[in-house]
Amino acid sequence: MEKTTLPEFTLVGITLEKKTTNKNGQSAIDCGMLWQKFETGKYVERISDKSGEEIFAVYFDYEGDSSQPYSYFIGCKVKPGLEIPPGMSRLEIPADEYIKLSAKGEMPDCVADCWREIWNSPMDRAYHYDFEMYDERSKDWNNAEVDIFVSSPQ
Repeated sequence: MEKTTLPEFTLVGITLEKKTTNKNGQSAIDCGMLWQKFETGKYVERISDKSGEEIFAVYFDYEGDSSQPYSYFIGCKVKPGLEIPPGMSRLEIPADEYIKLSAKGEMPDCVADCWREIWNSPMDRAYHYDFEMYDERSKDWNNAEVDIFVSSPQ
């Protein structure tokens, strides 16, 4: 776990149509369905002018703490000003302070386990924009590593 500051960046991708919640495992269902849509719709290939191959899964627009509804987005980092492809949306991530953690192990369990640890920890959270970053290290689902960035009060 380390503290870091990230500059603002722009993502293009898809958003859940309605907010989700961690209650009764609803977010696992909703977010899993959005991932399926993202993968089967080949959204990575449809996003031009990516500024990297990473995929970001973003939790934002919180109505309170992690037990309250929030929005969810999956997409790729792009150059500012990129025209948004049809059926997709843009998400601007402002510059912010983050606590960076790494989920390691079998996917998707290692990511879910890391989030459970975050929810049950005394970590001071800002509930701005939190995200997972999937890169080359996350491609082997039996031995993956995913960086998780949790917004932190400044």
